[in-house]
Amino acid sequence: MSRHVWSSTARLGGVVALVAAALVFAVSGAFAVHGGDREVTVGSNDAVFSQNKQNEPAIAVDAAHPNILAAGANDNIDMESCNAGDPTTCPFTPGVGVSGISFSFDSGDTWVQPTYTGYTARHCVGPPGFTCTPRPGPIGTLPWYFESGLVSDGDPAVAFGPRPGPNGFSWANGSRLYYANLTANFGATRSEQAFRGFEALAVSRTDNAAAAAAGDKNAWMRPVVISKQSSTTFMDKEQIWADNASSSPFFGHVYVCGVAFRSNSRGNGFPAPLTIATSTDGGNTWKQKQVTAAGVGPQNAGFSGCSVRTDSRGRVYAFANEFSFGFPGFGFHVMITSEDGGQNWSRPRRILQAVDACNAFDPVIGRCVEDGVAGARNDLASAPSVDIANGAPTGADATDEIVDTWVDGRAGLNNEQVMVSYSTNRGASWAAPTAVQHPGDRGYYSAPGVSPDGRDVYLVYNAFTTPWRFNTTDPRGLVGVVLHADLAANGAPTGWTQVHRGAVGDPRGSSQNDLRAEFLGDYVYAIGTRTYGAAVWNDARNAGVCPAINAWRMSLRETGDPIPAGSVRRAEKEEPEEEEVEPNQEGGVPRPAPNVDCPPTFGNTDIFGWSGADPTAP
Repeated sequence: MSRHVWSSTARLGGVVALVAAALVFAVSGAFAVHGGDREVTVGSNDAVFSQNKQNEPAIAVDAAHPNILAAGANDNIDMESCNAGDPTTCPFTPGVGVSGISFSFDSGDTWVQPTYTGYTARHCVGPPGFTCTPRPGPIGTLPWYFESGLVSDGDPAVAFGPRPGPNGFSWANGSRLYYANLTANFGATRSEQAFRGFEALAVSRTDNAAAAAAGDKNAWMRPVVISKQSSTTFMDKEQIWADNASSSPFFGHVYVCGVAFRSNSRGNGFPAPLTIATSTDGGNTWKQKQVTAAGVGPQNAGFSGCSVRTDSRGRVYAFANEFSFGFPGFGFHVMITSEDGGQNWSRPRRILQAVDACNAFDPVIGRCVEDGVAGARNDLASAPSVDIANGAPTGADATDEIVDTWVDGRAGLNNEQVMVSYSTNRGASWAAPTAVQHPGDRGYYSAPGVSPDGRDVYLVYNAFTTPWRFNTTDPRGLVGVVLHADLAANGAPTGWTQVHRGAVGDPRGSSQNDLRAEFLGDYVYAIGTRTYGAAVWNDARNAGVCPAINAWRMSLRETGDPIPAGSVRRAEKEEPEEEEVEPNQEGGVPRPAPNVDCPPTFGNTDIFGWSGADPTAP
């Protein structure tokens, strides 16, 4: 596999020239989109766990220059190897960030992953038991966090909007990329901390994608902490959007939705309200509003998994998953709107029933999983992923149709469905959900990308291709799939076609850093333009399966039935990130040392992407 890491500012001129040429193509409509897939996270070390671990991708398109894409991912590229210290443990190196960034200037046909400087442990590779100290050096994640007393903690969300200028927001000023993610304090003592609480939301920005792609750290502004923080706050599961249609009276406003766990560390308590932060000045300052009830109890199972978008008239839409108690989990998608640019918000309104895809509960990690014992969690598979045909960059040809997709468990275990619904009247009513997955695919996560003119919808999903496994020895399959449909005059998606199917990989080759189970994360993303679509997904095709890990994971299961059907603990669904569990509950099989006992590519999960021209264009 080729690696193209753009790490020298000496290449800046070449990238600028590339962007200039790409802009000419954008104006003329001559895009060089060839179809097929390619790796997006091209900078990682494939042969060292956990440096080879990437997941939870996001993608955004510059509406004014639609050949320019940006992608975010959780990226362990700068972590120490498992051999550092105890070779049977693979901790997240304290202080080292995980918010990766990649760029494409040819509509997703090729990708570059820049290298900056910051706090790193990527040099910590050596024989079992060696000692190594993290230090300032090269990083493949967002810059300026270490220098700001922060750590970039992933859950990436990206969006392009117009750049502000002396006369307000205008595409003539250029484009601004916003990158929202979780952040922690770098300092361990209270006097060194940049904010209160355990995890906050921060936003990074750049007005020069070419320079940022070439490794110019100064192309990025320093991160801004945007969430209101108490001593117990743990923010989680955020998404960002910039109002990118100049027809909107709130053109240029930026919105970030997320969940505020206001309790003990790691988000294991309540209350947990949904919040939305708004910036009207290009991300310099933010105002946060609570938009759902705070308490979680018998009448309110809580919200998470939000999406936020705007239409051509400036209405802001936030969607979230309302969980339910009991089994199966008959939850709902809720919609919250603002008519005044984020100053005030409506109450949540239930729009669609979404049945939890949590049909099996794995005792190894105490979470809902879909593929088998010690599998990959799927807590938020039923959350809404939404896009709107808002006519960006001008709004002139908008239909404002809304498309919502999610993975639904109503058909039961081994029959998880990728569902689609849509609204043509600004969310007042919704079409009956339709299952669109390819036969034999068990949907895992999905996302839509709607063309600005409302003519096309692209849909990406991850899926398991094998049934639930009661053991860790039988092979498992994970695949990334991209679909396309035309949107008819009445808004109905017609002619769903599989435009791409990626290579199948075995998710057993993925891993949490505590090694106890697989890890694939919670997101996939897609975008649609007037001439092409693009998508990103979690991919395990290059992940090496490790028999020693499989045997150890199987030994950790509780005695008795490994699938206590229906034993779904709703509180588990609110838990934010993967846990780091100390190896204090061994299962009778020696705990492996991944960099010694496993293939070099164990844990090597990648972000892959696809881009292709509208298959039904005249």
